[in-house]
Amino acid sequence: MSDEEEAEGPRGERIAKFLARAGVASRRDAEKLIAEGLVRLGGKLVTSPATFVSPGDAIIVNGKPVAMPERTRLFRYHKPTGFVTTHRDPEGRPTVFANLPQGLPRLVSVGRLDLTSEGLLLLTNDGALARKLELPANGWLRRYRVRVHGKVDERALAALARGVTVDGVAYGPIEAGLDARMGTNAWLTVALREGKNREVRKVMSHLGLVVTRLIRTAYGPFQLGSLPRGAAEEVNAKVLREQLGLDAPKRGREAAIEPEAPEAEAAKPARPPRARHAGPQTPRRGKG
Repeated sequence: MSDEEEAEGPRGERIAKFLARAGVASRRDAEKLIAEGLVRLGGKLVTSPATFVSPGDAIIVNGKPVAMPERTRLFRYHKPTGFVTTHRDPEGRPTVFANLPQGLPRLVSVGRLDLTSEGLLLLTNDGALARKLELPANGWLRRYRVRVHGKVDERALAALARGVTVDGVAYGPIEAGLDARMGTNAWLTVALREGKNREVRKVMSHLGLVVTRLIRTAYGPFQLGSLPRGAAEEVNAKVLREQLGLDAPKRGREAAIEPEAPEAEAAKPARPPRARHAGPQTPRRGKG
């Protein structure tokens, strides 16, 4: 047991960690909320993320009460283009969290997909889990289907397996292969483990290619599969135990899916969306 865990035992839990587990924000973002003066504990303003929370304490964030953390839940979400992965956007653009299907708990994302990217985005009500799953130390592959414009050099794609440095930023090994050519356009499959900011787009640009579509099809053991665009589906308890080592209790049907989600070009559903338990699935390659 770490010194921090021992220290947290009798005094409760640090408030930043508590807010992360409650799904309010990641631990880092919780610290920002505290710095902005938006967090109160027992009616008093919280000024330090090292403040401890005890059972029964009343916590208010941005004027809203925070419930005690629920059991950990994880969802697969098919993000459409045109949404930013944030709760609040200073530019007023549509956000992922304002457009989720009804009935979901407060969620945070595992990593991000940018405005024009689409595909699999993992969501959880446990900010500490989100941070854990984002770490490159997990060694999880993030797999993408990428449509590019330009002349594809297959040898240059193969060389990415040794890593590449672009504008002073060193990127780790990238698996990239050509799937199909269509005139000056092509579909590639790209897999990487780090997922740095706009990594795929920057590396493709370094190769003289312009990314015109970017679809994430897998994040570690979790697949986009046939999940319709705009839909969210909960990962079942068995998968949480097997893949993440989480002791989540068994539950009934709690998945939430948007009733009239538009057809997903990357993964066309075989039937209308419905609520069901979800785990890792085999991805279905869409039409290019």
